[in-house]
Amino acid sequence: MGFSVASSNSLGHCYLIKNHHQRTGKKFVSFYGNFKLSKLFIRAQSRGLFCCKLEAEGVDFQERTSAAEVKKEIEQCYKLIQRLGRGVVYLGSSRLGPNHPHYAEAFELGKEIASLLDCTSWSGAGPGLMDAVTKGAMQAGKPVGGFKIAKEAGEWTATNFHPYLPLDCYLTCRFFSARKHGLVDAAVRATGSDQTAVVALPGGIGTLDEAFEILALIQLERIGSMLPVPFLLMNYDSFYSKLLDFLDDCEVLGTLSKGELASLWKVCNNNSEALAYLAEYYSLSGLRNDYKTVTK
Repeated sequence: MGFSVASSNSLGHCYLIKNHHQRTGKKFVSFYGNFKLSKLFIRAQSRGLFCCKLEAEGVDFQERTSAAEVKKEIEQCYKLIQRLGRGVVYLGSSRLGPNHPHYAEAFELGKEIASLLDCTSWSGAGPGLMDAVTKGAMQAGKPVGGFKIAKEAGEWTATNFHPYLPLDCYLTCRFFSARKHGLVDAAVRATGSDQTAVVALPGGIGTLDEAFEILALIQLERIGSMLPVPFLLMNYDSFYSKLLDFLDDCEVLGTLSKGELASLWKVCNNNSEALAYLAEYYSLSGLRNDYKTVTK
């Protein structure tokens, strides 16, 4: 006997439909993947309707209505930052894996920036380019930290655990708002000696969402400190060139002031430009000769 599944929303209620006639109540328990079917199962008699409530295992969606739960998770993010230290925050695609050329570039960038600034490297603790910079920083022997979510875009399964990072190096966030608080605060310069940055690698909706939110905070001087934070956009292989063309049009149309965006970030076409820019920004010496080539 078979049945079909229709969902009223992605993680809300589902209806297992065979046909629709009368309904009677029956207790039922079933597990599938990371989801748990509730015990209340309404079953039709002959040719009836099957209806069940679908809940993510271990997640109570009512928590989204609790400001206290969100506050608690933000506080956990801050505690992790206080323990591991602020540093460079990387934003980037979860979909570009080890076989993609941008992965190798991100790995090298993560390694070189960690050595140059001698700081903690932060990311969303996900796969793809986030994984690349994390592994690069670890190869440099520098600390890493992350604010993970259970399932990144393009993934079919959800997990609260990172495949190789120690549990005390990352936090799995239930709330995107808390995750974003963490990614912002990890880059804030509390003192003049702090050497931090935000680096936007190639990415999609999530990367652009995080990047422009942080840019808006920098623009409005709401980043959390009077000290400036360098923001680098990595335009590998002209990945962001069409976006930059659109933003140029925004200046022409008057939604951005002339030169406003250029004052907020540094567009870098390769790792050499990014490293030379950060070395100049923080007046650092000891930069490899092949990186001493960059423009302002």
